[in-house]
Amino acid sequence: MFKQKLLSQLNSVEEYERTPIPENKLKGWKSFIGMYAGEHTAGTEFVIGPLFVAHGVGALDLLLGLFIGNILAVFSWAFLTGPIAVKKRITLYFLLEKICGNRVTLVYNLINALMFCFLAGSMIAVSATAVGIPFDIAMPSLNDWLPNSIGWIVIVLIVGIVTTIVAMFGYNQISKFANIAAPWMIMVFIAAAVAVLPDLGVHSVSEFWTKANDVMWTGTPLEGQSKFSFWHVLFFAWFCNMAMHIGMADLSILRYAKKWYYGFSSATGMYLGHYIAWVASGILYSLFLLESSNSTEFAPGPVAYRAAGLAGAICVVIAGWTTANPTIYRAGLALQAIKPSWKTWKVTAIVGAITTSAALFPALVMKLLEFVALYGLLLMPMGAIIIMDIYILPKFNLQSNFSEYFKKNFNPSAALSWIITLLAALFFNIFFGVEVFFLGLPGWFVASLVYLISSKIIQQKLNIANGGAA
Repeated sequence: MFKQKLLSQLNSVEEYERTPIPENKLKGWKSFIGMYAGEHTAGTEFVIGPLFVAHGVGALDLLLGLFIGNILAVFSWAFLTGPIAVKKRITLYFLLEKICGNRVTLVYNLINALMFCFLAGSMIAVSATAVGIPFDIAMPSLNDWLPNSIGWIVIVLIVGIVTTIVAMFGYNQISKFANIAAPWMIMVFIAAAVAVLPDLGVHSVSEFWTKANDVMWTGTPLEGQSKFSFWHVLFFAWFCNMAMHIGMADLSILRYAKKWYYGFSSATGMYLGHYIAWVASGILYSLFLLESSNSTEFAPGPVAYRAAGLAGAICVVIAGWTTANPTIYRAGLALQAIKPSWKTWKVTAIVGAITTSAALFPALVMKLLEFVALYGLLLMPMGAIIIMDIYILPKFNLQSNFSEYFKKNFNPSAALSWIITLLAALFFNIFFGVEVFFLGLPGWFVASLVYLISSKIIQQKLNIANGGAA
């Protein structure tokens, strides 16, 4: 009886994967404020903040870089993703089918789903570092790539199963979960950071800036870590979610928004999570390094537990969930777009299994900065293609939605744009040493230009072949 009721509830989940969102299903601003705050005040924050410390970011470079970079990220959601999401009200994947055709979209969806799985997997691993505290399991270090104990494997599997079950029930449940968790989590981040300040030598407001420069963000990287500057921080803050805003992945989320400017709701995530939480977790990690004589162990759970006790450990667990849940949901949508007849919850279950398997490998956490930057770069060209297709092609008397209009399952302009952009990025990385953090912005212009030029040439040939005007 219970099994039938559960299956009935799962099968009733309707996410409108291939149809516009009905008017009566649109959501108010509170849903998005909670979701963005929950997703971005999350497990990644317990990793990224400390990694800035490890890479020797200076205090002023950190605070100023985060401030400007996060403004640019909010503007990207609000002015790029929001208007298109409300205009089209369909998933990114269905829109790409109309523009790029099934063949290009198939490759995109597979890469996108895999990247989502790896990102969600890193968050399950973060939660596992807290769940494992009572069992005294060996924690990963900055140099670990493989699972280091049976206990680690068991804990990761348990956390992964729970996370996947929540994601299987669809966007409504994810939004509710985030709204409940977000306010509490940010308070724990702040309280834990404030609580450890005396241990770092800060006993008054006037002492903070001196200790911030001398003890917390010293400007000196740990052994084996590269040096980060103001520009690293700014571009990372802007582009760490490039796949979501400039890359348009959040069309699938913001299609539920009543108004385009709900994209500004991302500010709750950027400034509560990607500002306050990164700074707070950096403070916690600075204390850990001080007390452990720069130990290479890297486990957010014990670090938070040292600062805030049980509340800190629980915060790490829930923070991992609030990132992994919507990420698994997005990955499920990406795979479901390949085979629309599959039930979304079943695809999400498969994605959860892949994600949990990936979470077993600590390297996902240790190399998170590089992975997130690469992830955004890989998927960014499709966002440029969408913007050019909707806003610019009609101004040149070119047809939008190439594959739908010309009844083609392959858009060569989209494929060329994607491939040439990534090859250009690889060229500048290898031959000029441009780091992955800085490749996204020029890459966007390359993708846009290639798509416009190739669309002009290809559509002219098709029009001539069809007897139409060139």
